[in-house]
Amino acid sequence: MESGADGVRFRSRAPPNIPIFPGLDSSLEGESSIGEHQQGNGDIKSNGKIEVEHVISKKLQLKRKAEYLKSDLMRQFDNQVNDFMDSLIEESASLEPAPVPAVFSPPLSDKERSKLRHFRPPHGQGKQFVSRRSLLDELFEVNHIRTIYHMFIALLILFILSTLVVDFIDEGRLVLDFDLLVYAFGQFPVVVCTWICMFLSVLLVPYTLFHLWSQTQSGSSTHSKLCSFLFGSVFLLYQALGLGFLSAYVVVTNGLPPASRFIIILEQVRLMMKTHSFVRENVPRVLAWAKDKTSPGPVVPQVSQYLYFLFAPTLIYRDKYPRNPVIRWGYVASKLLQVLGCLFYAYYIFVRLCIPQFRSIRLQFFDVRAMVLCVFNSILPGVLVLFLGFFAFLHCWLNAFAEMLRFADRMFYKDWWNSTSFANYYRTWNVVVHDWLYYYVYRDFMWVSQKRFRAAAMLFVFTVSAVVHEYILAICFGFFYPVLFCLFMCFGMMFNFILHDQRKGPIWNIIMWTSLFLGQGVIICLYSQEWYAQRYCPLKEPSFVELVKPRSWSCQRSSMAD
Repeated sequence: MESGADGVRFRSRAPPNIPIFPGLDSSLEGESSIGEHQQGNGDIKSNGKIEVEHVISKKLQLKRKAEYLKSDLMRQFDNQVNDFMDSLIEESASLEPAPVPAVFSPPLSDKERSKLRHFRPPHGQGKQFVSRRSLLDELFEVNHIRTIYHMFIALLILFILSTLVVDFIDEGRLVLDFDLLVYAFGQFPVVVCTWICMFLSVLLVPYTLFHLWSQTQSGSSTHSKLCSFLFGSVFLLYQALGLGFLSAYVVVTNGLPPASRFIIILEQVRLMMKTHSFVRENVPRVLAWAKDKTSPGPVVPQVSQYLYFLFAPTLIYRDKYPRNPVIRWGYVASKLLQVLGCLFYAYYIFVRLCIPQFRSIRLQFFDVRAMVLCVFNSILPGVLVLFLGFFAFLHCWLNAFAEMLRFADRMFYKDWWNSTSFANYYRTWNVVVHDWLYYYVYRDFMWVSQKRFRAAAMLFVFTVSAVVHEYILAICFGFFYPVLFCLFMCFGMMFNFILHDQRKGPIWNIIMWTSLFLGQGVIICLYSQEWYAQRYCPLKEPSFVELVKPRSWSCQRSSMAD
C-alpha cells in the first residue's frame, strides 16, 4: 500500500512546463500518510471488510483528483493551442507575398513601395488577395463529386433528345434552328459598339479626373477642398449620366432583346462598381500624401495597372495581385466551352419546361390555385437556371478570364451549398460582389456612423443590393415588377436574422434549400407571367399607374372578356 501511494505521488509531480496544484499534492501526501498509519494498525488488518472499503474509497478519491487534473491540463493546453494558432494566423495575414514584376508596367520605386506597404484604410485593413484555386476545381478531382457533374450532362442530353423527338413528331422533321437563342442575342453589333464606348469612357474619364485631382492636393487646404468638391461632382455626374443613363437609354431606344440587354446592363453595373473601387482605394493615399508630404508627388497608379483591373475578375482595386506563372490555354478553352454548353442548357430548359407552361397564360384565370400550381411547376426550371447561372458565370466565365490574366486568387465563391443560414449564404454565394458590398457599403457606413448602427448598416446593404437587382431586371425585361426587391427586403432580411450563423445542423441546411427552391419558383413564375402578359395585353392608353401596375393581374380576365 505504501509503494502504491509513492507511485501516486510520483505521477502527481508536474513537469517543469505544467502548473503544480499544491492542494492536490498535499491531499495526496496526507492520504499516503494515513495509508501508512493504517497499514501499521493491526485492527484494520484484522478486519478485511474495513480494509477493502478503505481501499475502494481511496481509489475513488484518487480517480476524481486525476480527472480534475486531466481536465485542467487539457483546458490549459487548449488555450495555449488557440493562442498559438491565432498568433500564427495574424502573422500569416500580415505577411505580404514576394513582389512580382508587373506585366504591363515597370515596378514601383522603393519609396513608393514602402509607402504603399504601410498604407491602410482609415477604418481597418482591406481585402487580402492570395493564390488559391476555385472550390469546384478542387472538388471535381474527387470522382464522387465529378459524377454529379456527369449527371447534369446526361440531363442535358435527355433535354436535347426530348426536343428532337417532339419536333420530329410535330413537324415530321428534325428542327435545330435555336430560334430562342437567336432572338435573345439579337442586334449583337449594337451591343458590341455600346460596350466599346462604355469601356473607353471608363478607361479615360475616371483615371483622367483622378490624375488631375491628385495634382491639386499640393496647394492650400481651401483650394484642395474646392477642387475635391468640383472633381467629385464631375465624377458623380459621369457615373450617373455618362455611364448610367446613356447606357440604359441605348438599350431602351433600340429595343434590344433580353440577353443583349443583360450584357450591356451588367457591364454597366460592373464598370460603375470598378470605378468606384478605383477612386475609393486611391483617394485616401493621396490625402495621406497631402498631409505628410513625404515624397515629391502623390502616388498615382499607372494606366496599365488600371487597365488590368478593369479586366480582372474582382471588384476590389489593388496595384498588384498574385499572378500565376503561365497561362493554361486548354483550361481556358474548356471553361469557355462549358459556358457555351450552359447557354444551350438554359435554352432547352426554357423550351421544354417554361414556354409550354406560360404560353397559354391568356387562357387561364388569375386565381390562387393557378398561382400555387405555377409556383411549384416553376421550381424545377428555377433551380436548374440557378445552378446554370452559378456554374456558367461564377465558375467558368470568371475562371476563364482569371486564367487568361494569370490572376491567381480564384475564390469567386465558397461552399454556399453547405450553408445553414441565409447570412452565410449571402456571404458565400457571390464572393466578388459580397466583398464590394462589405468593404464599400457596409464598412464605410460603419466608419461614418462610428460603428453605432450595425443593424442600419445591414439594412442599407440589403437596400442597395435589392435596388440594383431590381433595376437590372426592370431594364432587361422592359417592365417594372418588384418581385425580387420584395423577396430581398422582406424575406431576405427576415431570414437573415432568423436563420443566422448560430443555426447549425442538417435541418437548417434543409430549411435553407427549401426556401431557396421556393424563392426560385416564385421568381420564374411571376416574371414569366408578366412577360407574356406584357405581350398579350398591350396598353391602349398608357398612364403612369398602368405602367407601374403588373399587367398579369388583369390580363387574363380582359382577354377572356374579349
